[in-house]
Amino acid sequence: MKTRKAEKPLLGITMGDPAGIGPEVIVKALSRPVIRRLCRPLVIGSVEVLARAVSFSKVSLKLRSVNLGGFEASDGAIPVLDPLRDPLGPFTPGKVSQETGAAQAVYIKEAVERALDGSIAAIVTAPINKEAINLAGYPYPGHTEMLADLTGTAEVGMMIVGGPLRFMFTTTHVAIKDLPAALTPDRVAQAIRLCHRALRELFKIKQPRIAVAALNPHAGEGGLFGSEERTVIEPGIMKARALGCPATGPFPADTLIGQAAKGSYDAVVAMYHDQGLIPLKLAAFGKSVNITVGLPIIRTSVDHGTAYDIVGKNIADEGSLLEAIRLAAQFVARQRPRG
Repeated sequence: MKTRKAEKPLLGITMGDPAGIGPEVIVKALSRPVIRRLCRPLVIGSVEVLARAVSFSKVSLKLRSVNLGGFEASDGAIPVLDPLRDPLGPFTPGKVSQETGAAQAVYIKEAVERALDGSIAAIVTAPINKEAINLAGYPYPGHTEMLADLTGTAEVGMMIVGGPLRFMFTTTHVAIKDLPAALTPDRVAQAIRLCHRALRELFKIKQPRIAVAALNPHAGEGGLFGSEERTVIEPGIMKARALGCPATGPFPADTLIGQAAKGSYDAVVAMYHDQGLIPLKLAAFGKSVNITVGLPIIRTSVDHGTAYDIVGKNIADEGSLLEAIRLAAQFVARQRPRG
């Protein structure tokens, strides 16, 4: 007797900033036939805003409003769940506003609630505008911190994958002048542990090969160019190893990243934002995916922002969102028990 094929996962796709390119990349991505083979999409956002995006982008896509009682739409339409108590009022595309900021936060909160209760299998997020959500009274520097708060998670981190590279970040949005003070052995160890967890749990790599990048040129050249390798990064690596998360380094970043791209390592722990994102976006811009590691739910996201300068011009590329949906569906499938 043949076993029944697993049902495609229901993925919650948050619309992000209504004034940004999120609605455009969503309707473009969901118009692709490949999406129906990967998952059952549920957009959490405004059906009116999405309908305008369908109109100006000229894609063939049906949308249907659904309620909290049922997330499926009939006749091949994409279901759209709008959790706002009152309809989203007028706003100017490409402009920051308190109202659109509040809407973005509500979309995320709804998605998290549905993911936590098992109604949806994972969350895929379109970009938000940090200034707008702060204007609306949500004091978060980004998605990661908000998701950690909403799920009650103490330890989270950002991993970005694209092409042959995977990076886990020790710090993210920190000024270069503040970077040495922001790095601690505990912070390095946490990044290694989260990287190890992601590779094992999400990518199903049994024995991850993790390399840690140095902060300074030539890994400090024995202290001539800085001491953080000896005083911070090496102790952090030892802490992670003691907890069962093996990693090697610190290695000079310029040679390490090339070796990782050739397959010598499964992931690199970067010390700061641009150390990882410059090579990754060079290799896979528009195709890379942001993953929040440590949450009790699966969350993937695009590698770009709201791009106010191109809103409504029908030139936004949906490639990163397609990859984020694809990866979320893969993660869900890998977590399902084999029958």
